[in-house]
Amino acid sequence: MSNIVLIGMPGCGKSTVGVILAKTMGIGFVDTDLIIQQRENRLLQNIIDTDGIEYFLDCESKAIQSLECENSVIATGGSAVYREDAIEHLKKNGKIIYFDVPLDEIKKRLNNINTRGIAAKKNKSIEDIYNERVALYNKYADIIIKTDGDSVEKTVEKICKFF
Repeated sequence: MSNIVLIGMPGCGKSTVGVILAKTMGIGFVDTDLIIQQRENRLLQNIIDTDGIEYFLDCESKAIQSLECENSVIATGGSAVYREDAIEHLKKNGKIIYFDVPLDEIKKRLNNINTRGIAAKKNKSIEDIYNERVALYNKYADIIIKTDGDSVEKTVEKICKFF
């Protein structure tokens, strides 16, 4: 079985759903944000604040391109779609699922974008980030799952129908 790769906005549920999906399917789970933090030995926000967004995106791309897993759920950071080489690496051995959550719901879920480790310039709002990324999520997705209002279990159920 190939990998199941989850993409979408921060706060859309990639990591939360990913863990439960992996348990349900009896496969591995990888969170690329955690790989970045382990490699850099610091939090995502600290990387962005100290070294800038481009450095962070390069770290993210390297972390993704270093993955050599099979039969795993891979939860990516919301900014993974900014580096086409990273996405192409994921597509080689995986189906990409975009968690499509409306902007209003994302705004409710994200309390403080300045501390969460979101790759965006300081003056960007959640709406700016959302509008910038949605086209990329749609471009790279093999499967689009609308998750607004669904429980974690319902989202897992929707995904399992494809595999």
